[in-house]
Amino acid sequence: MSGPASQTKPKQVSILQALNQALSDAMEDDPKVLVLGEDVADPECGGVTGVTSGLSTKFGEHRCRSTPISEQAIMGAAIGASLVGYKPVAEIMLMNFTTVAMDMIFNHAAKLRYMSGGQTHVPIVIRTMTGAGFSTAGQHSDFLEAWFAHAAGLKVVAPATAADAYGLMRSAIDDPDPVLVIENMPIYWTPMEPPQRGHRVPIGKARIAAEGNDLTIVTYSGMVHKCLAAMPQMAAAGVSAEIVDLRTISPWDQETVFASVGKTKRCMVVHEAVRPFGAGAEIAAVVSEQFFGSLRAPVGRVAAPFTPVPFAQALESAFVPSPEKIAQAAINLVKAKN
Repeated sequence: MSGPASQTKPKQVSILQALNQALSDAMEDDPKVLVLGEDVADPECGGVTGVTSGLSTKFGEHRCRSTPISEQAIMGAAIGASLVGYKPVAEIMLMNFTTVAMDMIFNHAAKLRYMSGGQTHVPIVIRTMTGAGFSTAGQHSDFLEAWFAHAAGLKVVAPATAADAYGLMRSAIDDPDPVLVIENMPIYWTPMEPPQRGHRVPIGKARIAAEGNDLTIVTYSGMVHKCLAAMPQMAAAGVSAEIVDLRTISPWDQETVFASVGKTKRCMVVHEAVRPFGAGAEIAAVVSEQFFGSLRAPVGRVAAPFTPVPFAQALESAFVPSPEKIAQAAINLVKAKN
């Protein structure tokens, strides 16, 4: 017999809260897990958005340490600590700022295991946030996932839900190699289903966010929500879309994508990054190779135009793929005569 208490739904949480819980649980489980970055300790407000709030109070500032404003120093310290047995989680406040530390990330973190013949691992997590929608303009809003997915030795994940943010963070901390976790600011505070404490989401495993029969839409991060919001418009036009949330950009889950495209015989990739040379180009190429001759239409891509992120709100809104643009592109792809 169930009473009112058993029928109460679990309290929803945000991605920000899920990440904070994941870091706290990991630090509690393993004393070798460290957090470092600009303003991450509580005297500096626990991070610019509060993701690391409470960690330095709970675990001490020797384990959750605020650093100087130097991305190269943050990455260098994280790599060095990882080489002597620690598991650092390094926050680079905004994704554009990772460019300052590209030498450390690309030439050192991603390559040390290869260059040491497998003797040296670099078990670091690089946390960074990005996303248009706050009028922070061209130096604060770029999705640069394709740069990092192109780096052999580096894994790249981009959660779209609170549960996946928790699970992917726990898996990233467990991983013996460097993992970049891309957090999307526009969905940071959105209430979502809570994660299961201790649960890990396997790196490299996608999920089906919505089932459909006419078209496979491959996407990740905040664009998952835009694609889901586009479904009513697609349905009104008689288009049934299956939405694959990659969760991991590199290595991406070809098995799940192939199974979906094998069913629908159509594919479209959606991401916020600019269209030319984006992650969608790689996915489109591989899908086209795998299904050459059996696709009912060319693989489509919906992404941002080839320009820096605009500052003006009207232009910024036009820059980011909208549910309306996604829906219309999907309808055109399905309805086109091929």
